[in-house]
Amino acid sequence: MAPGLLFDLQPYAVHDGPGIRTLVFMKGCPLACAWCCNPESQAFKVELRQVPEHCLGCHRCLAACPSAALVATEGAPAPDWAACASCASLACTTVCPGGALVAVGRPVHAEAVVEEVARDADFFRNSGGGVTFSGGEPLAQPAFLEAMLRACRERGIATAVETCGHAPLQDVQACEPLVDLFLYDLKVMDPERHAALTGQDNRRILANLQWLAAHAPEKVVIRHAVIPGLNDDPADHEALADGMLSLGLKRLDLEPYHPLGEPKYEGLGRCRSCTPDAQALDEARLAALVAYFNGRGLSCEVA
Repeated sequence: MAPGLLFDLQPYAVHDGPGIRTLVFMKGCPLACAWCCNPESQAFKVELRQVPEHCLGCHRCLAACPSAALVATEGAPAPDWAACASCASLACTTVCPGGALVAVGRPVHAEAVVEEVARDADFFRNSGGGVTFSGGEPLAQPAFLEAMLRACRERGIATAVETCGHAPLQDVQACEPLVDLFLYDLKVMDPERHAALTGQDNRRILANLQWLAAHAPEKVVIRHAVIPGLNDDPADHEALADGMLSLGLKRLDLEPYHPLGEPKYEGLGRCRSCTPDAQALDEARLAALVAYFNGRGLSCEVA
């Protein structure tokens, strides 16, 4: 099988499923959420990221660049992002000693990923943890995801998939028997607003969730990122609670917005997200939301 594409792998995580977990971040996503804190996860290819504060001023990258896409400045060289986007070699990243130019993404085979994950098997056993496949969108690489899930199942490693749900139903159905927990992201319930905020409407997302709720409700935890000014109106929360209760789903994790991902956009040569004025959710507001959802009969926690 051809290799898949990852952009990160993080051990010892405790917020993405039960116990101690290893997070496998798969690259590529069909959505482009306005508040995405990992914009490097969206493209379905290896791409360049600049971290200007790491530049040592050696300018080795200028000589290595095959398309003269880097321009010397008083600080870090300035990339011509259009030229960089079409570069297949990213040779500049191989000669940068300070890590100011980084290739985001690496092709890797499923078995190699699981070998790396399995190094933490003792932590999984002792804590009730396992591996969580996140992204990007794991179901956007369905064959690669299924191969990793199957290899984990053979090794007795518990699995979770964090998904936006925008995938063909047959891919959800193929993976479901191999998944112990779905962390299912719901952004906003209205299809038109969902399209405006993420680039896609949510009809497929809700249809896939309906199938999961009918066939494996015990595996589903809804995750909801609360973005001030975009999806935190009382009507949004009422629609979310109504939708979950109509499907018989009770478990809800709230993810408060934070602006920590904003600097990444410039480093990828992209415009900042459309939430430059959004503020991190204050604790009182977050506590009120938890109380509201619990009052509606849901089991709500902060992720």
